[in-house]
Amino acid sequence: MKSGLLIVDKERGFTSFDVVAKLRGMLKEKKIGHSGTLDPDATGVLLILLGKATKALPYLKNHDKTYMATLYLGRTTDTYDVSGNVTGCSDKIVSDEQIIETILSFKGKQKQLPPMFSAKKINGKKLYELAREGKEVERKETDIEIYDLEVKNVAFPRVEICVSCSSGTYIRSLIHDIGQKLGTGAYMESLRRTMASGYDISDSHTLEEIQTACDKGMQEDLVIPLKDLFSYPTFVCKKEADFLINNGNRIPLELVEPKDVKTDDLLCLCRSDGIFAGIYRMTDRDLKLEKYFLEES
Repeated sequence: MKSGLLIVDKERGFTSFDVVAKLRGMLKEKKIGHSGTLDPDATGVLLILLGKATKALPYLKNHDKTYMATLYLGRTTDTYDVSGNVTGCSDKIVSDEQIIETILSFKGKQKQLPPMFSAKKINGKKLYELAREGKEVERKETDIEIYDLEVKNVAFPRVEICVSCSSGTYIRSLIHDIGQKLGTGAYMESLRRTMASGYDISDSHTLEEIQTACDKGMQEDLVIPLKDLFSYPTFVCKKEADFLINNGNRIPLELVEPKDVKTDDLLCLCRSDGIFAGIYRMTDRDLKLEKYFLEES
């Protein structure tokens, strides 16, 4: 199986780990990872990294995400979503205008408190594990940014929103905070990720579609090649540099002749045969290996 990215449309009821486990069997690939955990009840874009691409996560184009979510106003739960135990109810009635104004007020940079029922770790233990033990620990607020926030539909007590946000944003916490500001309380009824790191839901594949491709021996057709995951400029070296690349050595600039690249910039480098080798950093005299991805020697 070639290294690269597989965009999965995760269905409801599966954890992100479940998806990885299923794909290991389907693709006969042991080295698989994922970017951006989705809760079991959430659906949508889950980025699956295959083979040497598991080392590529820090270099992906960006880590921003877009979601479609449904708020349920008038109730709160311990998990901030539909799967939790109800912790409060409110009969307060608010107008559509109040709802829209309050929701849109959350656009921009802000601090957010991670929910107790989350995979975030404190002192080596996941918060949801502590929560299931009935423990609540102090959490630090994190810096997030809501780039865009659109109210799609209001049909009290349900409100549909579209959120574009930075990595690390918990939509459940956002919805909980919206409910607190409205004075009604709110929990997340549904969540669908429609974009992650620049990859859209329209380019994703269900597990059923992936299995069908595997049955036909066409699974590699669904994989985005490793070299296409990066936004850095790409250069092909001269044949004299192939030996140096194969051994992970520094590459003299005259064997690459990179253009429009400044000192300390990152770039993608291919051997003379076009095989992607890795990410290199430009110095004033050569190219220094940053991350090695070469699959052929």
